[in-house]
Amino acid sequence: FWDFLILFFCLPVVIFNEITKKRLLEDVSCRIVPFMEVSSLGVTTFSLCALGIDRFHAATSPQASARPIEQCQSIIAKLAVIWVGSVTLSVPEILLWQLAQDTSPVSGVVTEYCTMKPSSNLPESIYSLVLTYQNARMWWYFGCYFCLPILFTVSCQLVTRRISGAEKKAECRGTKHSQCESHLNCTIIGLTIIYGLCTTPENVCNIVVAYMSPDMSKQTLDLLNLINQFFLFFKCSVTPVLLLCLCRPLGQAFMDCCCCCCEGCSPDTASSEGSADSKLKTEMSSSLFFDKPRESPPPLLALGTPC
Repeated sequence: FWDFLILFFCLPVVIFNEITKKRLLEDVSCRIVPFMEVSSLGVTTFSLCALGIDRFHAATSPQASARPIEQCQSIIAKLAVIWVGSVTLSVPEILLWQLAQDTSPVSGVVTEYCTMKPSSNLPESIYSLVLTYQNARMWWYFGCYFCLPILFTVSCQLVTRRISGAEKKAECRGTKHSQCESHLNCTIIGLTIIYGLCTTPENVCNIVVAYMSPDMSKQTLDLLNLINQFFLFFKCSVTPVLLLCLCRPLGQAFMDCCCCCCEGCSPDTASSEGSADSKLKTEMSSSLFFDKPRESPPPLLALGTPC
């Protein structure tokens, strides 16, 4: 859902700015777009950590095959913690960016761009906190939004394989449960690889810009920032597709929903589907009500034999 918000809101704003050299929604977009992009990194980071913990619990559970399905309230609570934590950590981005204007010395055209400079109108305590965040932003990005999910996922996978390989691999080999666990582990690994590949250029650029920014022109910095943003858009586009392809139950459910929507538009298919559903329901109801009498014949059979 957050990837959809990034593609639905941030991508049109960035494209509009590159085409017209004007900021859509002006100062609001300068603050909201970085805020949503950093929040997206936080949501992905903490979701991968939560999935790694879930896989570790599944591997270390004493009755892994009979593990109960997690309640909806528990899942919503975890999602709330992930989203609230990601949004809270991204609040400094709103105070860090502001709109600026620059006049080209050649053409004289006024262009608008976003600059990383906290406003001087902020209270002194908040201003000092935002400056501290700006100075530590590069290493905060690298440590929290890059190293944390990768190291967390790799550690959980190694520990999980160590435990399951020592005790449960020989017992559960070839079973449906072990195949399901393997698919889920591959899904998490695939999501982590895509996330790592798409965030590596941004972290490299941040480190290079931090040490070489005086020697780089504004056009180069803008190009690097644009490349980093489109890597983020690529990650937001690929992640749902990868999730549907690797996680077979979720992908099958998604295809069933698409097929139901497509078949619902055509009346012939809908009627045939309805007749098939009614027939299936009839068979299920008949089997449901008559399975038990078939196993033990009712006493009415003996009363009807003389006739």
